[in-house]
Amino acid sequence: MNSTSTSSNNPPETQPDQEERSLFANFRLVSLMTFLSRVLGLVRDMGMAMLFGNGPIMDAFSIAFRIPNLARRLFGEGALSTAFLPAFVREREQHGLDSAWRLVTATLLWLTRFLSAVTVGGLLLLLTLYLAGLDSPEYQLLLGLTAIMLPYLLLICLVAQISAVMHAQNRFGWPAFSPLILNGLWIFTIWMVAPVWSSPRTQVVVIAVSVLLAGAVQLVGLLLPLFRMGYRYTTDWREAKSDVREVLRSMIPVLIGLSIAQINAVSDSLIAWVFSAPEEISQPAERIMWVIWGIEYPLKAGTASALYFGQRLFQFPLGLFGLALGTVLFPFMTRHAETGQQDRLQQTLLLGLKQVIGIALPASVGMILLSKPITRLLFEYGQFTSEDAGQTAKMIAAYGAAVWSSCALLILHRGFYALGDRMTPLYVGLQMVALNLVLNMTLIWIWQGVGLAISTAICAAIQVVIVIKKFEKQVGRLDRNELGKTIFKTTIAVLVMGIACGGLQLVLPDSVTFIQRLWNVVIPLLGAVLVYFGAAWLLKMDFLWSLFRRDAASNFEP
Repeated sequence: MNSTSTSSNNPPETQPDQEERSLFANFRLVSLMTFLSRVLGLVRDMGMAMLFGNGPIMDAFSIAFRIPNLARRLFGEGALSTAFLPAFVREREQHGLDSAWRLVTATLLWLTRFLSAVTVGGLLLLLTLYLAGLDSPEYQLLLGLTAIMLPYLLLICLVAQISAVMHAQNRFGWPAFSPLILNGLWIFTIWMVAPVWSSPRTQVVVIAVSVLLAGAVQLVGLLLPLFRMGYRYTTDWREAKSDVREVLRSMIPVLIGLSIAQINAVSDSLIAWVFSAPEEISQPAERIMWVIWGIEYPLKAGTASALYFGQRLFQFPLGLFGLALGTVLFPFMTRHAETGQQDRLQQTLLLGLKQVIGIALPASVGMILLSKPITRLLFEYGQFTSEDAGQTAKMIAAYGAAVWSSCALLILHRGFYALGDRMTPLYVGLQMVALNLVLNMTLIWIWQGVGLAISTAICAAIQVVIVIKKFEKQVGRLDRNELGKTIFKTTIAVLVMGIACGGLQLVLPDSVTFIQRLWNVVIPLLGAVLVYFGAAWLLKMDFLWSLFRRDAASNFEP
């Protein structure tokens, strides 16, 4: 936690005030880096849409990239880092920093060995599937792209684990900067390298190779500041084996509990791929189930790609706000739990939930209202047709409804993990996996591909209600009066914002050129933001302004 100097004429700040200032300074830093990363990610996705459109090539790439990305969330910034951080804090507080560095060394060595074995095993499995698989270009491309990007999971999981170490040391800048490396190299490859080849299949392979290269650069880019922080490889790392075993035991339920959303996302993509009609309807279906059943495909070709683009837009506010807030709250909540200050833990979590209501709820409404103009601005170019844009806009709107609930879950789950309760999020999450699967298989026959995104939004909202009730049983009832006032004021401000945003869209002309499309997003967006914060000021939603107070703290090391 950052120290704050005080003059002799002014009373020193209380510890909670200092903590809140440090917390929001860290939040602004992480949010800024996340914002830049998300912007580059949108530019990256625009390039992918222009090159490949919504079709089998983009479908194959999006599914292949999900596998190492899921592993990153499972073993990197998800379960392992969440189980590791409390152990690191406890080791540092009880036995000193040298002992904590020993734990870091042991954990990194275990992670490297384990994920190396997973990578080799995965490559052997892909080779077996390739040799024994269907004679289908789509199938072969999917396996080939997965094989290229599979080693990325080892690199990015190490990056995420090193980031967790830096978070425990109250260093958030360099970990937040790391994703910019991936997006920057990816964009460079799309515009400068891939066009050298004329074949779209060759282009997508080149882009897959660039992802792997970016992982190596990210790892080196975090190792250097880690050593500047004082970390050194310790040869006596075996003395920390018992601590590593404890981390691993803690990791297993966290692994599943934190990864519910990712598991659902992967299953959604696989359902979209399996249940989508082939690009050439006149040809015999290549997927065995349709040959046997002889029924009509419920989804259109390109549904998996539309799902991918919709999830990418959904991740923008989720990462910019929810993940950033959860990242900076977790170390504070962990310290409160470790020192037995449950009242402070409760206050910190309540503060996080109020921010979720005040920021993520209007973000949800904004994504729904602006889904069409955003899709046209970002994706409707080249091979990405107006029909593709309509399909993707529906996904973005449906996922937008889940922004607030997904942000809330990021905060609530970390509250449980700070308490050492890893089973409650697991049990509730498993129930949501089952519910999501049932809803998926039901809603695709009613609302086609958008039913997959609607299912995600429904499950996330139900999960928030259940988790809050269970959290209150452990730490006591949250201040319902405070939450109620926050929800009431936010709802009024959001209603006014929605009227302003919708009205501006009605008076703006239809967009044809890029500039027109840009204005059709920027004008309603700026109008919505100004109206919302103006209403928030009139309604005295004072908790929002803590996000914007200046703080001299900086967490970048020189």
